[in-house]
Amino acid sequence: MAGHSKWANIKHRKAREDAKRAKAFTKNIREITVAAREGGGDSSSNPRLSLAIQNAKAVNLPKENIERAIKKGTGELDDGSGNYEEVTYEGYGPGGIAYFIEATSNNLNRTVGEIRHVFTKHGGNLGTDGSVAYLFEQKGSIKIKNTGMDEEELMLLAIDAGAEDVEIEDEYVEIMTTRENVMPVKKNLEEQGIAVESAELVRIPMTEVSADAETARKNLKMMDLFDENDDVSNIFTNLKLDEETLALIEQA
Repeated sequence: MAGHSKWANIKHRKAREDAKRAKAFTKNIREITVAAREGGGDSSSNPRLSLAIQNAKAVNLPKENIERAIKKGTGELDDGSGNYEEVTYEGYGPGGIAYFIEATSNNLNRTVGEIRHVFTKHGGNLGTDGSVAYLFEQKGSIKIKNTGMDEEELMLLAIDAGAEDVEIEDEYVEIMTTRENVMPVKKNLEEQGIAVESAELVRIPMTEVSADAETARKNLKMMDLFDENDDVSNIFTNLKLDEETLALIEQA
């Protein structure tokens, strides 16, 4: 779990604000489109769409963009970009680090070619379906801003709401739940006056793999390249990023 959070923090620090915003917009628009296509355009009866809309609003996605994405998903609007499909890729990076990548694409041949190219060029290899999925378990991740609230009080509040674990970082607090409980826990927190920044399903490695500074640096470079791809929505690895390794990376 720590590796997942460390990567999120590193990505946050390194990303330029405008590029990060554009990526967030693209990710949320595609998620809304897929959610509307699968469960209909009424968010009151489509939990996935409801969550997608809330996450989109959290990154200030304009209302008209949200409405357009819903209409595209329900078939009311054809913008000529084709239908988006959800797809996952599995593989290994330098040092045998496992990768599970989630993407949404309107051209699967293009996307798999780009993913394979990054793996191959940077010392990894694209695997087959199921080759690394068993190394991860799906959890719910709820993020709230770190407002300096008492840590013990916050943990008790989160656990009472149904959370499994709480990880406190400098800028935000990540509350982990089971896959099924992410929405109920989010609702419980909001009912107690906690403003939720985002809620999503993530994949947590069951066992993390340590790496030396150079191998970790190569994998971070690979993560950056995957993250720059508009089709990629989430990147999960089992790389263990402890404080010592992070310090060596940042010194270089």
